[in-house]
Amino acid sequence: MNHVKALLIKLVMITLVLGIILTGIFNREFSDTLWISVILTILAYVLGDLLIFRKAGDDSDHTKRNIIATLSDAILTFVVVYFMGQDIFVGDGDLIRAALLSAIVVGLGEWFFHKYLDNNVFEEKPNHHRATS
Repeated sequence: MNHVKALLIKLVMITLVLGIILTGIFNREFSDTLWISVILTILAYVLGDLLIFRKAGDDSDHTKRNIIATLSDAILTFVVVYFMGQDIFVGDGDLIRAALLSAIVVGLGEWFFHKYLDNNVFEEKPNHHRATS
């Protein structure tokens, strides 16, 4: 159940960021933004969170794992927004700027999302704030 909650949190975060950037700033349809958000959420959760963040580096080195996963999520965001945008937003000359801005802001959100995952979802990772019983 924790993974479902984490996926929903990630979907809301990504949809808000892309909604503001793609729909609000770059005047794209919200339905297209939502479609990109859903695809990006699933890919980023599986690749960035379950495979990279959960497995990267030493279990006790949260910062190293977070940096690796956050950079991976930002790159994935750029790639997904750019390539899906090329298909959806025909003739958009601002697509690189939209993808870059999206990648930066989603990356910032991912930094904090990974902290949430460590504390609430990935129980096999040691949490220095939790008492062992």
